Amino acid sequence: MKPLIQLFFRTLRTLLGPVMLLKERLSRPAALQRPAEQQAEVDRQCDNLALYQFTTCPFCIKVRQEMHRLALPIQRMDAQHEAQHRTALQQGSGASKVPCLKITDDASGTVQWLSESGAIIAYLRGRFAA
Repeated sequence: MKPLIQLFFRTLRTLLGPVMLLKERLSRPAALQRPAEQQAEVDRQCDNLALYQFTTCPFCIKVRQEMHRLALPIQRMDAQHEAQHRTALQQGSGASKVPCLKITDDASGTVQWLSESGAIIAYLRGRFAA
């Protein structure tokens, strides 16, 4: 029974995935416009952030939409298809739950893992909103 259920959900993801990605592309919000020097500073700060995600996860799409709205060039790690990214996510956060934002502190080098799309969006808005 379990393989049948897995096959059902795999088929569902295969069929709905492209539709979800198209919807993401078509409903993308306008990007925040900042002065060049301010955007350069934001870009530098984003070097210390990485989003662990699945491409068609609705919660990951929600976070990516907010990243686009805030014009944040955050590195995206595919934890669904890349084994090394999934392993890093499991070791760092203790689970393979996405979306998960890896935040590395410049000064101390400490790493914080932030899960839940709502918490990630609140963090990004608090840190980068104009």
